[in-house]
Amino acid sequence: MLHRGQESTDDAGGGELTVPMAWLYAEYIADELLRTGDLMPPTSFEFRAGRDALALTVFLSDTDGELSGIRVITRLETWLSLTAYDQPWQEWVRERLAQVTADAEAAGRHSPDLDLARAAWRWLEETELLAPDLNAVPGGASVTGEDEGPKVWTPAWQLGLPLGHLAIHLF
Repeated sequence: MLHRGQESTDDAGGGELTVPMAWLYAEYIADELLRTGDLMPPTSFEFRAGRDALALTVFLSDTDGELSGIRVITRLETWLSLTAYDQPWQEWVRERLAQVTADAEAAGRHSPDLDLARAAWRWLEETELLAPDLNAVPGGASVTGEDEGPKVWTPAWQLGLPLGHLAIHLF
């Protein structure tokens, strides 16, 4: 049986290969938005954090199952509002992942899209990146260069989310 956003290929053994098209499409959109914004080198951990945060936003905001058929322009405002600084994005992701997981379990189906989304969320929550301390007292340190000044270990999602938000603005 095929599900929305998935393709199947029967192998010689009669098994079914399920391709996580919805997640791959969300990740592609996020990658393109970040590359267009040219905010970070695509090989950096910060870029990955931005891509994963934005891909989660794109994937989890697709409540109508239309991800593969949408035009990006029609969803930008939704993604901007979800990634805004004053929004509880982390809680929203947890709630949406729980809901999507419950829906998949109730339907009795396994979702490789959901597996990849959960893996991205685990990485964003469990990985910390060394970043400038934005809460440092201004003037408390003599900043003469870009890489100087106080730094703190920050969860990857806290760096990736503003990058994703800014990339949407720049699109």
